[in-house]
Amino acid sequence: MSEELEQANQVYNTIIDFITNYSFQLIGALLIVFIGVITSKYVHKFVLKILLKNNIDETVSGFVANFVRIIIVAMVIVIALGKLGISIAPFLAAVGALSLTAGLALQGSVSNFAAGIVLIITKPFKIGDTINIHNIYGEVVEIKLAYCVLINEDKEQITIPNKYMIGDVLINSFSYRLVEGRVGVAYDSDIQKVIQTIKDVLEKFDMLNTENQTTVGVEKFNDSSIDIAYRYWVPANAYFKTQYSINLEVLTAFNKKKIIIPFPQHELKILGDRDAR
Repeated sequence: MSEELEQANQVYNTIIDFITNYSFQLIGALLIVFIGVITSKYVHKFVLKILLKNNIDETVSGFVANFVRIIIVAMVIVIALGKLGISIAPFLAAVGALSLTAGLALQGSVSNFAAGIVLIITKPFKIGDTINIHNIYGEVVEIKLAYCVLINEDKEQITIPNKYMIGDVLINSFSYRLVEGRVGVAYDSDIQKVIQTIKDVLEKFDMLNTENQTTVGVEKFNDSSIDIAYRYWVPANAYFKTQYSINLEVLTAFNKKKIIIPFPQHELKILGDRDAR
């Protein structure tokens, strides 16, 4: 019984000594943390308000405001630990080593997030636009910090990490997509008639974009034919369907008007044996 009382007395004396020696430091540290947390909330609201007022994307604004708040709270905790006389050097070293390890392990994810922030700020495209990146076409249906989601004409969902969206050639054709077609005709054809025939076919299709004018003209002089090229814009979700339909209509119109699409031809000249002469 006496040993238990002695142990209890030692604990009591330890608590009294701690309170006597560190009470003011403890109260000061708690007060610093309390003030810091309250301040971080007001700074968070202020930063968020400023960013939104300057038309910065809501996702980026929230991310930046939360990051600033975390930095403030971390600084306050460091100051409070110093107030208690606790050395923070080992703690900072451990945090640095942990951050380096996490950074190396998650460098792909971090680069995707960084690229996502750049995309949201610069806005090279928006939801509903049709883009071409790495020879992949699709309509943008979702923009996230880490990735973007596209839907192509076949209703396939394509997920592209944002790091591939930055630093590469990106084509934004908005709601439409350019179709380029060509057909070879015989050299003795009436070229004006051929061009007008293709224009008449294109005018039959109401879904073509009228803002971007269709173009028909002579593209190239081949050995056996003259290539006539035609360019037009169609809705991105009907690219192949429209292209195939127009090509069929062009062929049908050529057959009706007796416009010849020649086979490849080569002219050979056989020379006789000179010695026989």
